[in-house]
Amino acid sequence: MKIRNSLKTLRDRHRDNRMVRRKGRVYIINKTQKKFKVRQG
Repeated sequence: MKIRNSLKTLRDRHRDNRMVRRKGRVYIINKTQKKFKVRQG
């Protein structure tokens, strides 16, 4: 999992990317392409 500053552009890279907030952190998760898993904060 990568830790990035800006997630807005990463969300648009794949159509299955979902933006999720958990415990004050923002995640992008993708069930089909696991390589797009990202965390912010």
